Amino acid sequence: MPVKSLRSPRHLLLLDKLRTLRKGAGITQVELAERLGRPQSYVAKIEGGERRMDVLEFIDWLEAVNAADQLQPLIQDLLAIRASANEDKR
Repeated sequence: MPVKSLRSPRHLLLLDKLRTLRKGAGITQVELAERLGRPQSYVAKIEGGERRMDVLEFIDWLEAVNAADQLQPLIQDLLAIRASANEDKR
């Protein structure tokens, strides 16, 4: 069974992509939090790797930063990292 880590390569990539998409949209953490109906600390904790998000929160985040079209490419990147890690274990 795979170890669930807040600092795994896939999680770090996800955090980087989420921050990049938010900043690329010119949206502050406060603005994103308002769009999501959450406190700013929610956004900060996710971007800082202190909190995980579920798949629905992930989709809401992408929609809030006008990047819903990035869902499939991001999933493909995460799957590629997983496949690479599995190959390295063999």
